[in-house]
Amino acid sequence: MTPPDASTAAQRVSDQGRPEGTQRSVGELIAEVTSDLSALLNQELELAKTELRLEAAKVGKTAGAFSGAAAAGYFAVLFASWTLLFALHAAFHSYTWAALVVTALYAVVGGVLFARARTTAKTINPKPDVTVQTLKEDAQWAKTRKS
Repeated sequence: MTPPDASTAAQRVSDQGRPEGTQRSVGELIAEVTSDLSALLNQELELAKTELRLEAAKVGKTAGAFSGAAAAGYFAVLFASWTLLFALHAAFHSYTWAALVVTALYAVVGGVLFARARTTAKTINPKPDVTVQTLKEDAQWAKTRKS
């Protein structure tokens, strides 16, 4: 024989004419509420950890991409700079003007790269939005349980 489910047990009536669900002691009810709240908080913490772990992974990948781009770009720019400097010297017959043109070129490239990096960095969201939403829902649920 299978045990009755909760809805069937709540509908049964004890010998004294009260529903069986009301026969639990206050201590049992408090223990049940405490257990439920503990489980809920553990679930919320796990959700927050998962969200933060995903965002941290995104931050790590972005930082790695910036670092790799910087290292590879450094050597490419170094050798391209010398090449451009010597080519401009041949055109201007002056290292000063050649160096000034190369410097201006770097300023423009640096500005563009900074703007791109800033745009990417703005997409990183360190706040666990899903956890915040579920906590709000839990608080709303708890308010309705008091009534």
